[in-house]
Amino acid sequence: QVQLVESGGGLVQPGGSLRLTCATSLSEFTFNNYGFDWYRQAPGKERDLVAHISSGGDRTNYADSVKGRFVISREFAERSVYLQMNSLIPEDTGMYYCHAKRRFSSSYWWGSGTLVTVSA
Repeated sequence: QVQLVESGGGLVQPGGSLRLTCATSLSEFTFNNYGFDWYRQAPGKERDLVAHISSGGDRTNYADSVKGRFVISREFAERSVYLQMNSLIPEDTGMYYCHAKRRFSSSYWWGSGTLVTVSA
């Protein structure tokens, strides 16, 4: 069982920034066995992949809608994953979920999400 706790969401004006944190329950021996994703679910819509970072941290991928504005990163010392969101637009509004997948395995876990609202 892997616990993921998201934080950092809130209300922000268009053009503003937020940094989301996904704190994991993984140990120093297991953290680097997991790749992580941030997903977004807008009201009334499906949950979509926003950003991915590999288990080694050497590969990242982004949805076209956030490229150049969002940056995903991971910190071994904190066993956490981050999503830096800049130049936010109203279309970025939604629940943001952290997702962890163990490499070479079908096992995965979800956090409970943090709400981001971009509005004037």
